[in-house]
Amino acid sequence: MGATESEHGQLADDRLLLSRTSTAERVADILRTRIAEGFFPPGARLSEDAIGKALGVSRNTLREAFRLLTHERLLVHQLNRGVFVRVLAVEDVEDIYRTRRLVECAVVRGLGKPPFALDDLIDAVKDGERYAREGDWKGVSTANIHFHRELVALAHSVRTDELMRGVLAELRLAFHVVGDPRALHEPYLVRNREILEVLRAGERDRAERLLADYLDDSRARLVQVYAELVADGDTTER
Repeated sequence: MGATESEHGQLADDRLLLSRTSTAERVADILRTRIAEGFFPPGARLSEDAIGKALGVSRNTLREAFRLLTHERLLVHQLNRGVFVRVLAVEDVEDIYRTRRLVECAVVRGLGKPPFALDDLIDAVKDGERYAREGDWKGVSTANIHFHRELVALAHSVRTDELMRGVLAELRLAFHVVGDPRALHEPYLVRNREILEVLRAGERDRAERLLADYLDDSRARLVQVYAELVADGDTTER
């Protein structure tokens, strides 16, 4: 089910992020963030009228934002039904991890000589550990995404950053349908810390091996859980 009228009222707060010269890209940024947060869960229908009114944008602008997010594989248009947040197939999850392994491991492999600029990576690890202490497992999920985003950012490549922004946003569509985020993310807090400390020590090759094993294990676990949900027909947010 989609967002309620009161929840769309919350979305109206995002109008402050839009200037008089707002564009479809800015609207897409807001919706992308809301989808990543689970505000619009997988399978939810996006109402043109409600969202357009909440953000104060024209129907044409909103449709262009929908088009951009459809191109990013976050939304899907169903003929005579409307626009929906995409529900991933098991094969999508597997492909996302193949892409992550190719890109993230290549970034670590190409880091060059230490020391590496790890401040943002350190912050992401600390955030994850803090959220875990507070019992905020959705916060842990977000911090984990930030960890991998900052890891890729070490390449200092705008194109790679943009690629991974889309890949990680799509991955969160799978995370949102898993009923136990703690079981999914808690094991990787220690592994994030381990990779960080190995990079701090300048051991790039070891960090790459740890990351490859990490991603393989994460893929196997998520695919197993997700495949069970698909088999049960339960791939909307729980």
